[in-house]
Amino acid sequence: GGDPAQARVFEALLTLLDCLGRDGALLLVIEDLHWADASTRAFLTFLARSLRSERVLVVATYRSDELHRRHPLRPLLAELERGSRARRVDLSPLSREELADQLADILGAPPEAALAQRLHARSEGNPLFTEELLAAGLDGRGELPPTLRDALMVRVEALREPAQELLRVLAVGGRMDHTLLAAASGLDPAALRDALRDAVAGHIVVAEPDGRYRFRHALLREVVADDLLPGEDAELNLALARALDTRAAEQGLGAHLAAAVAHHYLAAGDRPAALRASVAAARSAERVQAHQEAAGLYERALELWGRVDGAAEIAGADRVTLLEAAATAHTIDGDAARAEALFAAAVEGVDARADPHRAAGLLERLASSRWRLTEAENGLSTLERGLALLPHDDASVERARLLALRARFDNLRGKWSAGAVVAESALRAAEATGDPEACARALNALGTALMATGRVDEGVAKLQSAMDVAKRAHLDGDVLGAYVNLADSLHLAGRSREAQALAAEGEAWAEEHRRPKPWISLMRAEIAFDLGDWDAADTYMPATPPMRGVGLLNWLLRSVELSLGRGDHDSARACLDRADEEICDLDETQFIGVIGALRAELERRAGDLDAARRAVTHALDRIETCTDDVARLARVSAAGATVAADAAQRARDLGDPDGETLALAELTLHVSRTEAAASVAGPVEAGWAATVGAERSRAAGTSDPAAWRAAAAAWAAAGRPHLEALMRWREAETLAGTDRDAAGAVAATALVSARRMGARWLQGELEGLAARARLPVLGAGTDDPSVAAPVADDPFGLTPRERQVLALVADGRTNREIGEVLFMAEKTASVHVSRILGKLDVRTRTEAAAVAHRQGLDVTPTG
Repeated sequence: GGDPAQARVFEALLTLLDCLGRDGALLLVIEDLHWADASTRAFLTFLARSLRSERVLVVATYRSDELHRRHPLRPLLAELERGSRARRVDLSPLSREELADQLADILGAPPEAALAQRLHARSEGNPLFTEELLAAGLDGRGELPPTLRDALMVRVEALREPAQELLRVLAVGGRMDHTLLAAASGLDPAALRDALRDAVAGHIVVAEPDGRYRFRHALLREVVADDLLPGEDAELNLALARALDTRAAEQGLGAHLAAAVAHHYLAAGDRPAALRASVAAARSAERVQAHQEAAGLYERALELWGRVDGAAEIAGADRVTLLEAAATAHTIDGDAARAEALFAAAVEGVDARADPHRAAGLLERLASSRWRLTEAENGLSTLERGLALLPHDDASVERARLLALRARFDNLRGKWSAGAVVAESALRAAEATGDPEACARALNALGTALMATGRVDEGVAKLQSAMDVAKRAHLDGDVLGAYVNLADSLHLAGRSREAQALAAEGEAWAEEHRRPKPWISLMRAEIAFDLGDWDAADTYMPATPPMRGVGLLNWLLRSVELSLGRGDHDSARACLDRADEEICDLDETQFIGVIGALRAELERRAGDLDAARRAVTHALDRIETCTDDVARLARVSAAGATVAADAAQRARDLGDPDGETLALAELTLHVSRTEAAASVAGPVEAGWAATVGAERSRAAGTSDPAAWRAAAAAWAAAGRPHLEALMRWREAETLAGTDRDAAGAVAATALVSARRMGARWLQGELEGLAARARLPVLGAGTDDPSVAAPVADDPFGLTPRERQVLALVADGRTNREIGEVLFMAEKTASVHVSRILGKLDVRTRTEAAAVAHRQGLDVTPTG
């Protein structure tokens, strides 16, 4: 007010700040300026006008949502911003990631994703609110602390009563437009406008661009809602439900509107209306492919069922129909476990004697759910129960669908011939009934079986027909199933580029039709891995694995392949262990065979050949009986042959003829299996057969570079660069002892391929071979010009003395015995042995002797 005394105080303060700033730059902070009194605001105005050369920085903070239209701080802010030296810095709410960082600082460890999401939703990124909510309960669900609740309610209670009544309606309704607010609040137009202006001016409500109103902050809504009396809450929900019902009658029942009607009737305690509205909302959600929401709404209706008289008449359907609808929605959404429980309850609700067709149809759905949960035997027995209800001459949709499912189960178990026969029967039954779903599934099963048994072009035509039938009938799940099976079958037939393009088309189709796409994405990842594009395989992998069942198994196996290729053996083992837990009763060769082969390779690399053998034996025992799945049989047998060759090699190094004989006998069985598979199949099986032929020469101690070269060529023809590079590695290893120039050229080719793919384990093996054998390949595929110069007499760069020591190591001598023979100290012998291990790039004395023997070094003892 121009008081001279105040002016003298301000001048004195300015002088003080100037003096303090001479010793070092001074920071003056004024917090919560929105609560400042007139004198403080006047002082800030004075500073803004008076500060010139003083070394003073003034920082003032305020909450923008506290500034109503008539707030006294507004004129000051406007004046400050007009000045050339003032800067306004708007602090946006924390993102979810930033809030997670805040929580990590408070908790001392990264928070669970669900906790971060919950607190972000409640606090809307306000760090103070976040900390208060966390203090109220570490799960983020606690009630607001009294201090925070009171602080928020003060702002609400400062409004006039009509505005407070409007806030109560908005707290129950969430986002609401003007018309709905008028209908639910009962306020006349003028009172409603005044109330809205008060609420907006008080920074409690915001008007959004689409014309709807909402609370500025979620916690403001929460405190108003919590302040409602029980009777008020029910009354407001009922008013809202009726207003929305009226709107639905006028405008039509959209999915969001239908869900809101159901919610408010339930909250109001009107159970009959809530039941009716829940069913209607679920059906609306289905029409827009919101299957998760539909499942929840159907289950809400089922919860109300026993508490409403005349429920079937109100819902327009019986309880079994709702159970089936809820289970179907969960199936599409990917929750097979919940779907299985609901289908089982639906089956229990049907009298199979009075209505065998309905029971059979439900049993078909239940059998499929149980198979997805890896309960193969349970799924098969459930399927047989359904078929047993219907006579063989029954010309019904239910029997046609059951037969199509049986054909599919036969295919998944690798029984392709049986699957083709049953699929033909299913197709005839489906065509007789005219049911497109049964027809699409029968064609799918038939096409898959035909391609697997070598009739590739016929199978492709059937699978394309299955896709066409499903698309015409808008059977989205069956369309996606046809994409997956056709891409998989083409890939197994060696037509991987076609498969890759088809899988990409299928994924785009799934996105367009809003269908879950983990399986088709995993198909793309598998194909990309086999084609050597491992970075792409990584991008196709779903970030979040399916919860359980065959989807989870598929995700785990794709992860194991990438981890093994990159040499991340700990991750590979963890995923394989999880897959072993998940597979339990499953009878699918596509999983059993691959798990066996991958486990065998992991254990082989770890040096546990017994565990590797057990993995192969276990897989073969489960898939070999009556299977037609030669692709997986060949893969497991090839893994077994590699293990057997390692075992034979180790037995010779250790002087164990019995062990070598056993390993060679095992390898003979694996050779016969893969050769039989290659005789009736395509390029992939031919690649496995060539691999096993090369392993046979390695097991016999006469590793043949021509055999490895032929195997590499077979894999090149099949379009599998990783497997081709593995064969090149073995070829180079074989050549290293006799022709280092040829070995270097072969290893360089493989090393370029390994580096391009990111196959770090193979890259390490190739670089280790090059270092041991002094092959000129170390710069292959990189900008590094360095190469390893070959040594004329010794590829490992061993001195004559070290060759003598190595000979004695191979003879099993200790360091003391080596010293006695070569007239050197025991410590000197130890140093020589350490140098030899380093030059040979091995860890143990036994490995050193084995490497020297395989590379053709003369290790005959000299004394």
